[in-house]
Amino acid sequence: MRRNYGWVMVGIGALMTCVAVGAMFSLAVFLDPMTRDTGWSRAAISSAMTLNFLAMGIAGFGWGALSDRFGTRRIVIAGSVLLGLGLALASRATTQTGFLLTYGLIVGVATGSFFVPMFSAVMARFERHRSLAVSLVSVGVGVAPMTISPFAAWLVTHTDWRTAQLSIAVLAWVLLVPAAFFVRQAPAAAAADSPTSAGAPEQGPAPGVGAALRSPQFIVLALTYFACCATHSGPIFHTISYAIVCGVPAMAAVTVYSVEGLAGLGGRIVLGLMADRFGVKRILIAGLAIQAFAAGAFVFASRLGDFYAIAAVFGFAYGGVMPLYAVLAREYFGQQILGTVLGAATMVSSLGMALGPLGGGWIFDRFGTYTWLYAASFALGLLAVAIAFLFPPFPRQSPAPQPA
Repeated sequence: MRRNYGWVMVGIGALMTCVAVGAMFSLAVFLDPMTRDTGWSRAAISSAMTLNFLAMGIAGFGWGALSDRFGTRRIVIAGSVLLGLGLALASRATTQTGFLLTYGLIVGVATGSFFVPMFSAVMARFERHRSLAVSLVSVGVGVAPMTISPFAAWLVTHTDWRTAQLSIAVLAWVLLVPAAFFVRQAPAAAAADSPTSAGAPEQGPAPGVGAALRSPQFIVLALTYFACCATHSGPIFHTISYAIVCGVPAMAAVTVYSVEGLAGLGGRIVLGLMADRFGVKRILIAGLAIQAFAAGAFVFASRLGDFYAIAAVFGFAYGGVMPLYAVLAREYFGQQILGTVLGAATMVSSLGMALGPLGGGWIFDRFGTYTWLYAASFALGLLAVAIAFLFPPFPRQSPAPQPA
C-alpha cells in the first residue's frame, strides 16, 4: 500500500505543478493584451514574471524548511489558497505597482510551496525508480502549456485579460485545495535513507544544514541549476511574443508553447528512466548540452514549422533536466534535510529564472528584436554544461551487513 500511495502522490504532485506553473506562466499569454489595455511596456509587465521567479525561489527555501518540520500537507494547502488569492487580486489591479505586488510576489510565493515539498515527499516513498517518480511529478509543468495556456488564450479571445485571470484563480482553488487534503507523509521507514538505489548516500545521520550549504556538492548543484534556468527562462517566456513578431498568428503562437510542453513530457519520462539506468549526472550533462544548442537555434526560426521543430527539442531537453536536480540533492544529502537543501538550491536557480523575462523584455524594447536574447541563452547553456562537469562523486554506499 505504501508503494501504491507513492504513485498517488506522484499524480497529486503532477496536478499541483501543472496548475501552479500554468497559472503563473499564463502571463506570457496575457502579455500582448495587457500591453494594449494598460499601456505598460513589455519590460514592465515581464518584470512581474521576474518577481515571480525571485519570490518562488526565496519562498521555496522557506517552504522546504517548513515541510521538513511540519509536513507537506499543511504547506500545499496554504500554497493553494494563496495562489488563487494572488491571481484574483492581480486581476483587479489598476496600477503597475499593484500588479507587481500581487502577481509578482503573492503568486510567486504560492508557486514555491509546491515543488520542493512535493518532490521531497515523493522521493521519501521511493527506493527504486526515484528519478522517474520525481520526473513524473514535474510532468505537470509540461502539461501546463497544453492545458492552462490554451485555456488562458481561449478566455482572452472571448473576454478580457482581467476576467481570464480571475477565472484561472477560481480554477486553481477548485482543483488544488481539495487535492492538497490527500497529501500524506511517507511512513518513517520510507523516509529514512536507503542504500538500494545506485549512488545513494551511505547510512548515518544527515549532515547539518550549514555544512551542507557550504559543501562543494551544494555549490556546484546551485550554480549549475542557476545557469540552466538562466538559459531557458527567456526563451520559455518570450517565444510566444517572438513568434507573433515573426508573423505567426497569436493562437498558433500559443501552440508553440504547447509543443514545448508535450516534448517536455517525453523528456521527463525518457531522461528520468535513463538517469535511473545510466546515472543522473551523466544524463544531466547531456540534457544541458541539448538545451543550449536548441535555445540558440531559435535565432534561425521565422515560420511556424521552424518554431515547432526547435520547440520540440528545447522542451524535451529543459523538461527532462529540471527534475534531476532534486534527485542529485537527494543523492548527496539524504532525505532528512532534503526540503531545506533543495529549497536553497531552488532559491539560487530562481535568480537565473528571473533574468530571462526582464532581460528579454528589455532587449526587445531596446533593439526591437529577440536575437540577442537567444544568443545569450546559448552562451549560458554552455556555461551550465561546463559547471556540471565539476560535480563531485556521490558518497560511497555502506556495504550490506553480512549474516553471521
